[in-house]
Amino acid sequence: MTDSAAVPAPRLPDELRPWVAEIGTGTEDADPPKVFVRLPDSATKLLVRTEGSGRPTLLVSGPRVRATYHRGKPSVSCTEFRLPAGTVRAVLGVPAVELVGRVVPLGTLPGPTARQLSYELGRLDHGDAVARLTDLLADRLPTPAGETRNALLRAAVTALSVRSDHTPGQVGDVARELAVSERQLRNLFSDGVGLSPKHYARINRVRAVLAHADELRWADLAAVTGYYDQSHMTSDFRTLMGVPPRSYFSGRLPAPGACQPIDGR
Repeated sequence: MTDSAAVPAPRLPDELRPWVAEIGTGTEDADPPKVFVRLPDSATKLLVRTEGSGRPTLLVSGPRVRATYHRGKPSVSCTEFRLPAGTVRAVLGVPAVELVGRVVPLGTLPGPTARQLSYELGRLDHGDAVARLTDLLADRLPTPAGETRNALLRAAVTALSVRSDHTPGQVGDVARELAVSERQLRNLFSDGVGLSPKHYARINRVRAVLAHADELRWADLAAVTGYYDQSHMTSDFRTLMGVPPRSYFSGRLPAPGACQPIDGR
């Protein structure tokens, strides 16, 4: 019940780390039929997707606010370049908020940045795409003002995220700690993440529950992931995953639907 079957991912070059947080790879197959889960995800990702022996398709997948369930297609492989918070505009030429809930062809995004990436990467296989993307992005340095905004956004993301030594803070408390207003924090998240700080935190908490459900009792898991209590955790989980935690982890999933259509607007 994961995003896709895991296969070894290409190494993330050091030169690409300012622009790519993680490279992931996966495959799907419809034989035998299997339900695949697309988890809620706060990240925007650049996808190199291939069906069968066809040519790769370059797509951009924006933040996904709720889980989706679908059946696999035959022989689909995908390499995902997960963009860190604050880099979407520099890499793709648009603010992250314009991509929420969308999967779009890379070349249809407005502006020369995305068109150049689409042209340069469109004829390459998955492995070559990593090296070429490194060449294209290595010299894209943010302006001083942009780096200041990104540093502030990264600090807020860290403060709102679940970590082993840290219970995530409340949005108002995080804004005060960073000496910004809640409105300024929302604007930073809108441009650099695509979601509000509150919705980012909800997705992060639910993903932490998914990652650590077999390690702690429900009440303890709710406490360390920043929920008021277990019922709060269950409510959030049901909203984002479509079923309560006990149903999800026992395999009682929502009926699978069609894959998300590619948005060509």
